[in-house]
Order: sequence, then structure tokens, then C-alpha cells
Amino acid sequence: MQQEDIFYDCDVLHADIVDRVREKMPDEGMLYNLADFFKVLGDSTRARIMWALDENEMCVCDLAVLLNMTKSAISHQLRSLRQANLVKYRREGKVVFYSLADDHVKQIFEKGLEHICEN
Repeated sequence: MQQEDIFYDCDVLHADIVDRVREKMPDEGMLYNLADFFKVLGDSTRARIMWALDENEMCVCDLAVLLNMTKSAISHQLRSLRQANLVKYRREGKVVFYSLADDHVKQIFEKGLEHICEN
């Protein structure tokens, strides 16, 4: 969509700011992916799993006991978290251990929690 095709219902008051921000704005695809990233965290079960994994690496069975859920339900949620690159796993014999994917994920989760605790 070209800029002149857009209908505005108000006059721009600070054109320099609008132009500067427009130049830096990520493309729609990137913002769509960002929204999907946060959508994955928008489920309380996945948030509980993330909190547990922020504390310690855990296997599916231990997560199931901790959260009072079935192994199948935990596995389903972990699959969503893995697909969003929020958690990773490692195999030790027959046991699979899950942890947060990296320090970025840990920081995002902890900052979100910190923000919620401030209010």
C-alpha cells in the first residue's frame, strides 16, 4: 500500500518524528513474527513451564509432577515452546531434559516477570 493511498483522520503534528520513526520501523513480516513470539508466551501453562525451566533444567516427568499435569499435556506445550525456539533439549540416555533456549529467552522472561511484579 502506498502512503498516499492511506486515509488519515487527523493532521500530522510532528512530521519529522513520523518520518524518522517510519524509516526505522521493521517490516510487517518481522513485526508479525514478534507478535507470534509473544503469543506463544500468552498461555499460562507455557508460562508456568517457562518459569520452571528458568529455575532449572527439567525432564517432562518432573515438569508434569511439578505442574500437576499429564506427561502428554506437558509434551504438547513443550513442542510449541520448541517450535518458537524458546526451549531446547538434550538427551541423557532415555531421559530428555529441557531448558530455556538461551540467555535472550531467559532475560525476556525474567524482565516480563519483573514488570508484572512492579504493578
